[in-house]
Amino acid sequence: MKIGHIDLGDRPVMLAPMEDVTDTSFRLICKEQGADMTYSEFVSADALIRNIAATTRKLNIHPAERPTAIQIYGREVEPMVEAAKMVEQAGPDIIDINFGCPVKKVAGKGAGAGMLRDIPKMLEITKAVVNAVGIPVTVKTRLGWDHESKIIVTLAEQLQDCGIAALTVHGRTRSQMYTGDADWEMIARVKENPRLTIPLIGNGDITNPQRMLDAFNKYGVDGVMIGRASIGAPWIFNDMKRALGDTSHQPLSDADKFAILRRQIKESIDRIDQYRGILHIRRHLAASPLFKGIPHFRDTRIAMLRADNYDELDAILSHIQHDILPETTKLINENA
Repeated sequence: MKIGHIDLGDRPVMLAPMEDVTDTSFRLICKEQGADMTYSEFVSADALIRNIAATTRKLNIHPAERPTAIQIYGREVEPMVEAAKMVEQAGPDIIDINFGCPVKKVAGKGAGAGMLRDIPKMLEITKAVVNAVGIPVTVKTRLGWDHESKIIVTLAEQLQDCGIAALTVHGRTRSQMYTGDADWEMIARVKENPRLTIPLIGNGDITNPQRMLDAFNKYGVDGVMIGRASIGAPWIFNDMKRALGDTSHQPLSDADKFAILRRQIKESIDRIDQYRGILHIRRHLAASPLFKGIPHFRDTRIAMLRADNYDELDAILSHIQHDILPETTKLINENA
């Protein structure tokens, strides 16, 4: 699969853009685990052109994570064009336009998925950004605003006509937010449209290798994008690549996974500071499948999520790794 001149190989698996998740450190870890392409956190066009420091920091790219895309969002043409030109100077491989974020502070202001209520403006922004930069521009969006307006088949054609190099479709409407099941049948209808010639990337509920294989084999997408399932589990890309027959990726032990979590914690602290770095990483710890299904884990979980310095958190992780998990495994084996 190619996006412009960028060859991602056959059946690429990508890390989705996620606010407060896909910072440089996490993207690099996911890349090492097998992600074929990574995406930045959301970059507000308005904040970028105002030179807001927290936004400009999102433009940092580690050379080892390439190919990577920086994703921008906004609701007006001129700020989006200006922001796209600034992003291009930061040197990403691709600029992605966010027409899919459903959260109220974005969509409620007409940006992100809010653009699904103003298709002419969406297309005007897309065409203007494509014409303003010299690198590939892609779009990520949803099926439509709500159940009564699933317009994605027609919209995909319109976006292609604006000159985008690839399209990512999340299989939910904006009204669904992240509830219910992603509608992969609708994504397949987009792919089956003979007028669509650009690559189609499917997104939504890709939580395990079988769902990824279904996306390729049953629904025919060119690539898949993994979002929430990677939080606390960047090794999911290793699992996916092995399911696709990539023998360069080997199964990881629990020790390997704990080492990855510790690395995330340390790099988050180094990037920000100890207190805020640990606050940032708690979302990953809370979501990690390493801790799912452990009996009587509530008190330990609370302690883990309340720890406010690295030494305390490291000690709790060591207790889980060396005391709780072996005992849990022993109980499972005895009851098998």
